[in-house]
Amino acid sequence: RQDPPHLRALSFDTMTSKNNGLSAALVSNLQDVLSKRKGGSDGSAEEEEPPPSTSVSVDVAAKEEIDDSRPIVLVTNGDGIDSIGLVSLVEALVKEGLYNVHVCAPQTDKSASSHSMTPAETIAASSAGIKGATAFEVSGTPVDCISLGLSGALFAWSKPILIISGINQGSSCGHQMFYSGGVAGAREALISGVPSLCLSLNWCKDESKESDFKDAVGVCLPLITATIRDIEKGVFPKDCSLGIEIPTSPSSNKGFKVTKQSMWRQTPSWQAVSANRHPGAGNFMSNQQSLGAQLAQLGRDASAAGAARRFTTQKKSIVEIESVGVAAKTDSRVKKYFRLEFVGKEQEEHTDEDLDIKALEDGFVSVTPLSLLPKMDSETQAAASEWISKALNADQ
Repeated sequence: RQDPPHLRALSFDTMTSKNNGLSAALVSNLQDVLSKRKGGSDGSAEEEEPPPSTSVSVDVAAKEEIDDSRPIVLVTNGDGIDSIGLVSLVEALVKEGLYNVHVCAPQTDKSASSHSMTPAETIAASSAGIKGATAFEVSGTPVDCISLGLSGALFAWSKPILIISGINQGSSCGHQMFYSGGVAGAREALISGVPSLCLSLNWCKDESKESDFKDAVGVCLPLITATIRDIEKGVFPKDCSLGIEIPTSPSSNKGFKVTKQSMWRQTPSWQAVSANRHPGAGNFMSNQQSLGAQLAQLGRDASAAGAARRFTTQKKSIVEIESVGVAAKTDSRVKKYFRLEFVGKEQEEHTDEDLDIKALEDGFVSVTPLSLLPKMDSETQAAASEWISKALNADQ
């Protein structure tokens, strides 16, 4: 899905060719593009006002919605705005006709971004075509999306009644919550004082299918409805977010079970990748978008100066080698390539029926209350206190 250029939020900076790492010809071409869009030949003219009949104002688009008396629900996720999980959820919420649905989600997959943000960099928010909802895709993390959405800078309303992150692909049970960008989006809502739900489907390769997301939405809708109803009544638990884990076969689930966070996690696996599988023209090429995609991004939502910064490469001597063995000593920098994947591992048998991963494995929908308050059991607290006392006394 690609929106027309006039439907996207654009920003421009004056571009200079000094130390930007680009060829003079490319700089000239980019300047020509900007000058045509700004209505000037030197890129310094004021931005031309778009025709009223085709322009979309962020403020106007948002204000059109706030007159609606229905409660506002804000949706984000970790997998990106085009993911089937988010689309299925938003379509169902819109179809219910009970909520004023807004979406502020990452432009690309940020599923393992944890609670990261993007300070001191320009974030682009582009309007996205999701029928029945006011939607923006953001060139940042899920936490950026929630922070921006609640800031008052993007939407005209102050606070939604509920924030939902999901439906995210893959379990976020146990310690996996610390990696999850989807869970972090829900946590950021909680930090900002807004109730939130994080919905995740226990996706299994070669077993799960896209229709499972629609089944998962059907499973969660009653809980979403009950949450909003009790928030309006003032009886929903405060200072609490709910992590909802949906089993691999949602339609055959055994019901809901209130659970507690386990210590389960997937194992991070770093795989060495051959250097000859990566282009050598610029350091950014191994883990960023292609040149064509970068130029397309410029035309959509980035400034010329920002594009130049993204294209800038370090002018140091870099030796690319196979990512195996120990590199030979050299005065030049050595560049090796790796790819991170989370892989499942054989788990020890879970005997505690109240653990999130145990309930999920048994076919239940796991519902785990999540708090911002750090929890530590009394035995660990006592042991830590004793050790600290001994260590301080020993130093004295």
